[in-house]
Amino acid sequence: MIKNNRVCKLLGTEYPLLQGGMAWVANASLAAAVSNGGGVGIIAAGATPADILEQEILKAKELTGGKKTFGLNIMLMSPTAPDALELAAKHRIPVVTTGAGSPGKVLERLKPLGTIVIPVVASVTQARRVEKQGADAVVAEGMEAGGHIGELTTMVLTPQITEAVKIPVITAGGVADGRGVAAAFALGAEGIQVGTRFICCDECTVHPNYKQAVLDARDRSTAVTGQSLGHPVRCLRNKLTAEFERLEAEGAPASEIEALGTGKLRAAVVDGDTDWGSLMSGQSAAMVHRIQPAREIIEELFSGARTILGNIAGACDTE
Repeated sequence: MIKNNRVCKLLGTEYPLLQGGMAWVANASLAAAVSNGGGVGIIAAGATPADILEQEILKAKELTGGKKTFGLNIMLMSPTAPDALELAAKHRIPVVTTGAGSPGKVLERLKPLGTIVIPVVASVTQARRVEKQGADAVVAEGMEAGGHIGELTTMVLTPQITEAVKIPVITAGGVADGRGVAAAFALGAEGIQVGTRFICCDECTVHPNYKQAVLDARDRSTAVTGQSLGHPVRCLRNKLTAEFERLEAEGAPASEIEALGTGKLRAAVVDGDTDWGSLMSGQSAAMVHRIQPAREIIEELFSGARTILGNIAGACDTE
């Protein structure tokens, strides 16, 4: 455990790291690997049917030996969110992250059970609101992240939120190596959430084509679509994102744009369709160069940060 780190103390982990709740990607296999590696792995509930989600929870318990902390991400706008909430209560999931909505009901249901609830927020207003509601910490997610995103970058969002709330702040968006970890802590965060980097870990079960697409990514390989619908999503550029952009530029009906995205995330994750699948990924994909075990990734993230922060301290020394 990192000395005096509030996130480590809160989560009871070796490292102050959450794995992002990536729908279709973040299953029991990935979550358990991250938890066994010293962080907190997260199973993404997404729109998963309750019976399948419960199987994933039980599998994660088995893979972690019941000794490591893992969590569940509840996407509040999902029609299956109430089922995920009840499963979290039934299985006493120790950590729950939330997104896309107010976490009030989650806090009311799970806090009395001892669950640590950490909402993902994209603005100072949201951070202040969930702190008042009783959140244990917040994830400040910048627009560099993959999947559903807000408007502010990690660089400006993190320090504003750390100044606005007293609970621990965990940075997300753009963190893929030790430099990102060091930057997050320099901005006032006490932990990190990492998603895209874990797509390319040995234990992640996405299709190999998806992993290769991340490895092949360059600095301008991502696109943001869905802005006209009010739900912007960042993915790797392909034929699907080009079609989204065309429909939005032409002012196509929302129903037509939404229909285009139906089933496309599964197509990418399960079928490996890199042309018409939704390859959700953050801008940090350009910094992912190899596939490694989850534990190795975590250790490199923090060893790299320690080296960088040590060099900075040395450079700032005065005689």
